Amino acid sequence: MVDMVDRVRLRPLTAADDTLLATATLENLNWAAPRFTVADVLESPEFAKYTQLSLSRGDFGVVAEADGRAVGVAWALALSARDAGYGFVDDRTPEFSLWVHRTHRDRGIGRRLTAGLLAEATLRTCRVSLSVEAGNSRARHLYESLGFTAVPDRTADGVMLWQP
Repeated sequence: MVDMVDRVRLRPLTAADDTLLATATLENLNWAAPRFTVADVLESPEFAKYTQLSLSRGDFGVVAEADGRAVGVAWALALSARDAGYGFVDDRTPEFSLWVHRTHRDRGIGRRLTAGLLAEATLRTCRVSLSVEAGNSRARHLYESLGFTAVPDRTADGVMLWQP
């Protein structure tokens, strides 16, 4: 029998994946319980920025697909100080997000996606930051196991940093 992880293929994230990023952003915001709607994500600048990949800005990412369907995505947005996200550190550090569909979790897909994104960050010689909400120890543990460390003056915000 073929393991699910063996059937998962990674591909680059493209600007055409905006619906996937909207779904991923909504699911990330609602990780613990339903709090937001698709309309909230698309209409609120605070959330909508996570749904818009801009390759010219320096954004990048990777999609996990199984049986021709996206089951996860990792993306990094090169946001500026005037459009800072939750995990913003500085203008030179893209902000990382990760999502795996609930039916595909606990199979190593999130780790594979993150490794793929960090490999690209290494090629670009850039570090990446992220934000983990209080209580999401599962995500925090994954990120720590991959080399992310807490930003000392941002621990209340759950901001972490990875450096090549």
